Amino acid sequence: MIDAISSLAIPRPAIARSDRAATVAPPLDSSGVKPDFANLLGEAIAGVAQKLRGAEAVSIAGIRGMASTQEIVEKVMAAEQSLQAAIAVRDKVVSAYTEISRMAI
Repeated sequence: MIDAISSLAIPRPAIARSDRAATVAPPLDSSGVKPDFANLLGEAIAGVAQKLRGAEAVSIAGIRGMASTQEIVEKVMAAEQSLQAAIAVRDKVVSAYTEISRMAI
């Protein structure tokens, strides 16, 4: 659960010595592009999907007798935690959207 959310960390602006908030540009990611919320969310979703595929592959290997029960349980539990984190984020986004849509203009 923490793995999926930790990739969504938002950089906080640094405080200058004169107690004024300094403007800090977000760090560049590995491709040289400034990350935005959509990219971070997309990467988190891709990570969840990858964990689910990995758990499925290990489960199939276990059925064929090529993986231990411990490996299967570990992969499935990690995938379940990631999925639960993704569902929690989705619920918060939907809740925020409905709250914003009810605001008076």
